[in-house]
Amino acid sequence: MVPFAGYSMPVQYPAGLMAEHRHTRDAAGLFDVSHMGQLRLVGPDAARAFETLVPVDVAGLGVDKQRYGLLLTDEGTIIDDLMMVNRGSDLFVIVNGACKAGDIAHIQDRIGQRCQVIPMPERGLLALQGPKAVDALSRLVPGVEKLVFMTGGAFQWNGGNLYITRSGYTGEDGFEISVHDSQAQALARALLAQPEVKPVGLGARNSLRLEAGLCLYGNDIDTTTTPVEAALNWAIQKVRRTGGERAGGFPGADKVLAQLQDPAALQRKRVGLVALERIPVREHTELQDAGGRKVGVVTSGLLGPTIDKPVAMAYVDPQHAAIGTRLNAMVRGKPVAMEVSTMPFVPTRYHRG
Repeated sequence: MVPFAGYSMPVQYPAGLMAEHRHTRDAAGLFDVSHMGQLRLVGPDAARAFETLVPVDVAGLGVDKQRYGLLLTDEGTIIDDLMMVNRGSDLFVIVNGACKAGDIAHIQDRIGQRCQVIPMPERGLLALQGPKAVDALSRLVPGVEKLVFMTGGAFQWNGGNLYITRSGYTGEDGFEISVHDSQAQALARALLAQPEVKPVGLGARNSLRLEAGLCLYGNDIDTTTTPVEAALNWAIQKVRRTGGERAGGFPGADKVLAQLQDPAALQRKRVGLVALERIPVREHTELQDAGGRKVGVVTSGLLGPTIDKPVAMAYVDPQHAAIGTRLNAMVRGKPVAMEVSTMPFVPTRYHRG
């Protein structure tokens, strides 16, 4: 157990990181992510108000549809990444645990006059991830098997209200379950009693998300990076980019839209890397070109248990970002050959129906 964002969090259980990682890829792993922040935005203007803070199509989001989003500074850099769901009666938002106090204060300050911003500290959050997650959860909560990737719904369990989305941060099929704290432990134990399910800690959560090519806030994205530098262009829908009344209008829009229109203006870009030697390359490792010139830095890196190779994410000069480019990671003063790779490193298996 380690301290994290004001909580005591499990890095691993007795089986260990590698076993937990593989079990999630093969069956179903249960993560307690109750440290994350949950909040509701309520009112007829909530979606349009939230659009003034994120470069995302919020107003066009259908009921029980989920979307990935980014809170931006006035300079167009990333305060936090988040998930949002239009639940009809409210906009349900989930933010990162280490950022939640600042995020909620920022949202309240910017749009609290236009909608109610209601934190939900009484809600726990469980993530059940893996190809057999649907088998385990549907025994306890019939009907969840009808959900598809990035959709959600209200369900009941033992008289309590759940809100479940078919989503997660491992690259696998799976679910995230918002549950009242009075029932969180009982639901976790009921899930762990299913034959497919084992508990998984922060260590394997990190290795799973890295293999899936997903950013970790504080490592791969932060208030020094823009969405375009972070290769998160896909998270900015067309309606917020060009033409029409809803294009732009978010913090730092001029800078972000200019980078989208002219990628040559970028100073750096997030890329995936695979090591050509079996030497793990960790965050903060310097990257050099063949001539020994610094061209980037690693932001996340480890030995991928599924791919069985060292993988990493890094920011590099745009001229070194092309797939197949060879770079040297300087590990304890010695060069480790790496190659720029497509991401995800392991194919995703989301259930799209």
